[in-house]
Amino acid sequence: MAVLTPREEADARRTAGADPGPGSAPASAESARRILLVSRDEHLDSLLARRRIAAHLGDLRPVREAPDEPPPDVVLVCDDEDATGRLRASGVPVVHLTSGHRPPGDPSARVDGVLHRVHRPGWLPAPAPGDEARPTGLLAPARSARGRRRGGTLLLLSAWGVPAAEADTLTAEMVPALVRAALRRTGRCDVVCDTRLKPIRAALAGLGHDRRVRVSRAVDVDVDALHAEAEVFLAAPTLGAISLARARRAPLAFLPALGEAQRDLSTRVRQLVPIPLVDDVEHDSVWESSDGTVPWDVLDPEPDDLRGAQRVARTLRQLALAPL
Repeated sequence: MAVLTPREEADARRTAGADPGPGSAPASAESARRILLVSRDEHLDSLLARRRIAAHLGDLRPVREAPDEPPPDVVLVCDDEDATGRLRASGVPVVHLTSGHRPPGDPSARVDGVLHRVHRPGWLPAPAPGDEARPTGLLAPARSARGRRRGGTLLLLSAWGVPAAEADTLTAEMVPALVRAALRRTGRCDVVCDTRLKPIRAALAGLGHDRRVRVSRAVDVDVDALHAEAEVFLAAPTLGAISLARARRAPLAFLPALGEAQRDLSTRVRQLVPIPLVDDVEHDSVWESSDGTVPWDVLDPEPDDLRGAQRVARTLRQLALAPL
């Protein structure tokens, strides 16, 4: 179930009128349309999709699911089919979003009685037969700018739904070597993961209490903000990570892919753009690329393809006002 970050809580209060901000007329909390946001917060793509769409909700007020809360006017569910089925039965309009990459032949789960969207930019293949979900385009971060003074490394890991043996090997062998190299090359390192927090911290125990290393779950930090401030970006091949680099035209190096979906996505992207692979942690290509070196415009040169989050948010606003 989704957990609102402090920033999302503040946005909800402003929308409800409790914290309107300078120059804003307070809205009535009673009259504001209400939206319930649900995601699999242990799945990086699902979490990032929810947050990026939430940034464009306008006057919709995010609410929590609780017994004493009145029903929302509309619901967004990212990936959680059980939640979609339960909430659909309540009669509230539901948009179900499939957020992560699925290889050809592996269609997104069919969900009847709701509007089904799938996070699919234009350069990915057409959906598998029987998959009638409408593609969104790329779910880009709300803010496309990067910090003027950037430093350190962002190491973004995703082990959702991958073979445990592959994740164990990456955690035990490559992650410590990468973090040590990041400290030498860039001075600090943020390690962010969707799952496997304890094994990753155990693997980095040899670094002692080096304050230049921070290890966090993705649900507890603002991944998009960390990326804006980082000099180097090393990430598992996921749509959420690619969206960051593509929207900001920033350098990216792929960590070894875990599982079929990551391998398929890595292959498809690297057929179009020369993203380095992190197979040698000391290779200069991992650490010395700069903004503009990756020809990101090869992927969907039409800027409208970056507006997937806005399109989904627009659908949610329309459903809240005039449900089907």
